[in-house]
Amino acid sequence: MPVRILRDKQIKLAPLRGKMCGVIGFGAQGHAHALNLRDSGFDVVIGLHRGSRSRARARARGLRVIETSAAVRRSDIVFLALPDTSMPRIFARQIAPHLRAGQALLFAHGFTVVYGTVRPPPELDVIMVAPKGLGPMVRREFISGRGVPALVAVAQDFSGDARGTALAWAKAIGCARAGIIETTFREETETDMFGEQAVLCGGATALIRRGFDTLVRAGYAPELAYFECVHELKFIVDLIHEAGIAGMRDLISDTAKWGDLTVGPAIVDEHVSRNMAKALRNIRSGKFARDFIREMENGRKTYRRLLGAARSEPIEKTGRRLRALMRRTDK
Repeated sequence: MPVRILRDKQIKLAPLRGKMCGVIGFGAQGHAHALNLRDSGFDVVIGLHRGSRSRARARARGLRVIETSAAVRRSDIVFLALPDTSMPRIFARQIAPHLRAGQALLFAHGFTVVYGTVRPPPELDVIMVAPKGLGPMVRREFISGRGVPALVAVAQDFSGDARGTALAWAKAIGCARAGIIETTFREETETDMFGEQAVLCGGATALIRRGFDTLVRAGYAPELAYFECVHELKFIVDLIHEAGIAGMRDLISDTAKWGDLTVGPAIVDEHVSRNMAKALRNIRSGKFARDFIREMENGRKTYRRLLGAARSEPIEKTGRRLRALMRRTDK
């Protein structure tokens, strides 16, 4: 059954009126939320520790910057625009001691709440506004008069109006222009991580690498392999984004369509589906989260080794050379 999609005219901004919006952190999402809120007419304060290099960037944008603890005390809504890995430590030391009953604690992703690395006190609203786009896109679309769709969820409703606050925040940052879908913290977290692992990041990069390696091992030039398996991928993804899979097929050659329809399912087959189902089971059981948290807490040795190995693969060397060549050609 299709979910209900809320649009701009259906959402009221009243729950944010007269409220101080505290944004803790000034990375990609923090930057976008803070500027969009400010441009929508709301009071915003940025919380950053004294040594943060982001302080100058935030002030250059005309935003007020104060210590994290002071921003928490001053704010009615506290947005934790922090990485999942550093949020538990910062929350315990600089945020939790300064919270008061009736505040709203807002997240852009449910990981820390779902897996218990952050445990908000019960006398708070705990809400989520998760834009379905990176921070720069959230800001760029807002400036253009458009928006990025978002998911909204409520984990705790102490005030009785947690939902209204979350929807108002989503509208204020421009997301309701595109559409808002209500969900839960757990559903957002599990589907988000599955998408990252099985399709968007893990699945896509693994498919790209195997395609590149297959061509190179068969004797084709790495440059040709890179163009066919990496460079042209953007054009196909753009077509799918604009017109859907069927629309993309309408715009490619008959040869490409026949290969898509007959060969693609043999590459990404039932074996892949079984592996995807296993990945989803590990997410839903908490195994992935436990393994990830353990790795982050124990020095990140495997994490760094895998990243280093991936950076040294032949596809990366070929890609760096070709991308540099194309940049020089553009000038």
